[in-house]
Parts: sequence; C-alpha cells; structure tokens
Amino acid sequence: MAMWMIVGLWLIYVALTANLELSNLVLGLLIAMGLTLLLRPPRGAMEARRLPAALLALGRYLFVVTYDAIKSGLVAARIVLDPSLPVQPGIIAIPSGCDSELATALSAHAITLAPGEMVVEIGENGTMYTHALDATQAVKYVAEAQDLRSNLLRKIFP
Repeated sequence: MAMWMIVGLWLIYVALTANLELSNLVLGLLIAMGLTLLLRPPRGAMEARRLPAALLALGRYLFVVTYDAIKSGLVAARIVLDPSLPVQPGIIAIPSGCDSELATALSAHAITLAPGEMVVEIGENGTMYTHALDATQAVKYVAEAQDLRSNLLRKIFP
C-alpha cells in the first residue's frame, strides 16, 4: 500500500472532522486504508520533479472547470428565462483525449458540472456521449474546451 496516500487521506479526515478522540482517529485510519486499497495508486506515478507542474496544472484545471460551470450556468439561465430562443437539444460525441480512465472520468465530471450538459455514456474508446441543452452551440466549443481539459489532465495524471 502507498503509505503516503494513507497518511494524506488520514490527515485530511482528521482536519475535516476536527475530532481527536482515539475512536475517530482509528476510524479515519481505517477509512484512509480502505480508500487506498480501492484506488490502488500506481507505483512511482508521481516523481518529485513533476510535482510543481502537476500542481500548476491542477490549479489551472480547477479554474477552467469553475469558469466553464459559471459560463454554462449563465447560458442555461438565459435559455430558461427566454423560452423564445431557438434551442436544439441533442446528444453529441466528445472524444476524451485522455489515456487514463481516471482522467476520462474527471473530464466527464467536468462536463456534467456545467448546467445544460450531461455525459450519459462513456464508450469503450473513451468517447463521451453528452446530452447538451443546445447541441448547435455545444459543437462549436466542445473540441477546444476538451483539448484544454485533456492537456491539463495529462499533466496531472501521467
């Protein structure tokens, strides 16, 4: 098991619960060990020299996801408040562009966070079939946004 992951998850648990009773500390340790067993981090995946670039990419990724969610929320609100706007809902195929299953899942989650869009299925080759509130508008922006997200995720998860 990856001891660093167990300790990190345990410290996060203790910080979030702010309860230093022995039973809570043991419970936190058991939860951290269980999560580590479920996640099974790859050996040697994070090298110390890659850490600064990965953290910078993570910061940019969080900013991009937040910006996209706010922007999509405003567009969805406009569509709801003005029903006379021409809207064509539909399913579009978005290639994930990620090698890692975790990166593909995070990319699908980022798409689903945006109001008006929801990943309904991920194909065998990583293609994300996404329902969009306005498929005509989504097709224009999908490729650029997905390229940015997948590039950032590749820097975070090698």
